[in-house]
Amino acid sequence: MTTFAELGLSPKILAAVEAAGYTSPTPIQAGAIPPALERKDVLGIAQTGTGKTASFVLPMLHLLEKGRARARMPRTLILEPTRELAAQVEENFVKYGINHRINVSLLIGGVSFEEQERKLERGADVLIATPGRLLDHFERGKLLLTGVEILVIDEADRMLDMGFIPDIERICKLIPFTRQTLFFSATMPAEITKLTEQFLHSPVRIEVAKASSTAKTVTQRLVKSARKPWDKRAVLRDLIKAEGDELKNAIIFCNRKMDVSELFRSLVKHGFNAGALHGDMDQRARMTMLSNFKDGNLKILVASDVAARGLDIPDVSHVFNFDVPVHAEDYVHRIGRTGRAGRSGKAFSIITTADTKHLDAIEKMIGEKLEWLDGDLSTLPAAEEAEDTSRRGRNNRGKNGKKPRDKDNKANQAQTSPAEDKTTESATSAPDISALDAPQPILPDNIAIRAMAISETVRPAPQKHGNEERRHNNGQHNKRHRRDFDDEPSPLGFGDDIPAFMLIPINI
Repeated sequence: MTTFAELGLSPKILAAVEAAGYTSPTPIQAGAIPPALERKDVLGIAQTGTGKTASFVLPMLHLLEKGRARARMPRTLILEPTRELAAQVEENFVKYGINHRINVSLLIGGVSFEEQERKLERGADVLIATPGRLLDHFERGKLLLTGVEILVIDEADRMLDMGFIPDIERICKLIPFTRQTLFFSATMPAEITKLTEQFLHSPVRIEVAKASSTAKTVTQRLVKSARKPWDKRAVLRDLIKAEGDELKNAIIFCNRKMDVSELFRSLVKHGFNAGALHGDMDQRARMTMLSNFKDGNLKILVASDVAARGLDIPDVSHVFNFDVPVHAEDYVHRIGRTGRAGRSGKAFSIITTADTKHLDAIEKMIGEKLEWLDGDLSTLPAAEEAEDTSRRGRNNRGKNGKKPRDKDNKANQAQTSPAEDKTTESATSAPDISALDAPQPILPDNIAIRAMAISETVRPAPQKHGNEERRHNNGQHNKRHRRDFDDEPSPLGFGDDIPAFMLIPINI
C-alpha cells in the first residue's frame, strides 16, 4: 500500500497529514500528487468524497515552501463555484499548512471588501475565490494576477458550465501563460472535456473511477409518490420516520430556492429539527447554518444544489432527493454527501410521473438501474386517473388559455382538501409557507376572484336566459360582470356609442 511519504511530500506536510489522522492516500491523491509536484498540468476525475481537495492542497503547500508573496500579487489561485466550498478549501489549508507560514486569502461574496483588501495588501500566497468576487477586486485595482504560478479549478464541470465560461476565460487571460493548471471534478462530460483543452497543456489525466459513477458505499433507492407537493412531503416524513435511529443526520435536496424554504418550514411545523441553506441567504446565515449542521445542532438540512458540490461533512448518514435533479451530473454530487471516507450511507429519491425523463438520464449516466423501495410508479394508486384528470383540465381551458371558473369549479375547490388548496404551486408568487400542510380556510386565490366575490355581494345575480343558460350548462364561466344577458346579436364596432369625432366626413 502506498504511503504519503512515497509521494515525495516534504517532512512538514507529512507531519501535518499524520497529525490530521491520515496514514495512506486515496487513489486520486496517489495518482495526482506526483505529477503535480513535477509541475505538470493535471486533469483529475474521481468520485466525490475521495479526497480531491487534498490532491491539490498538499502539492501546492510543497511548492510554496520557498519564497513569499508580494502585496496584491498572489502566487497561487484556486477557483471554486460556491462560497461554502471556497471556505472549506481554506479550512484544508489551515489543517495541512499548520507547519507553514502561508498567507491564505478568501475572496467570496457576502463579506465586506475592506477586510479582503487588507489581506491582499499584506500579500497572499494562496488566493481562494469565486469568479465574480475575484473580478470585482481586479476591476477595483486591488489585485494583480501576473504572479500566479499555479491555477486550480475545482469542480471543473460546473466551473466550465455555460454561465462560468466567460469569467474563466477572462481570468485565464490575466494569469501568465506559463502557469501550472490543475482541474478536479467528479464528473467530466465529453463536451466539457473539449473545453478543458484551451486551459490545459498536455495534462496528465488521472481517472481512478468511471466518470459520473456513484460510490459503492451508498445504498440507493427510489420511492414513488404522487405529484402534488403535499403528497411528496408526506412521503418524505414517512421515510425519515421509517429510518429511525439509523438516521444520524440528513441532507434533503430541492431544485428551487422557494421549495427549500417551503419544505424547511413544513418539517419544522411537524416537529423535525431542520435548517435551510440556499443561495439567497446572506453569507453569515449560510455559514452559521452549515456550521450548526456539522456540529450536530441540526439533524436535517434542507438545501439547494449550493450544498451538492464538494462540501466535506464526513458523517452524513442519509441524503434525500425531494426533487429529482434536472442535470444528471448533480445526482452524483448530491448522493456523494453521504458514504464518504469509506463510511456507508443511504440515498433516497422521491419519484413522480413527471420525473421519469430525468430518472432515465440519471440511470443512463451512471450505467445502472436503480432499485425501487416499495414498488415502482406502476403500483401507484390511481396514477393513470390522476394523469387523465390533469390532461382533461388542460383541454377544458378557454380560448385565452386560462381555466374557466364556474360554479362547478368552485364546488370542486370547496371539496378540495385544505392542504391542497393552501399549497397550490405558483410560478410567479410564493405560497403562504407559514401554514403548510395544516387545515386552513379556503380563500380566494387572486384579485379577480376577490373582485367577483365583492360584486356578487352588492349586486344580485341577473337571471339567466337562452344562450347564457346553455353556456353555463356546458361548463363555461358565467360572466356576471356583463352588462346584458339578452339574445340580441352582438353590436358591430361601437354600436350606438360611436364618438362624434369619428362621424366627421373625410375628404379623399
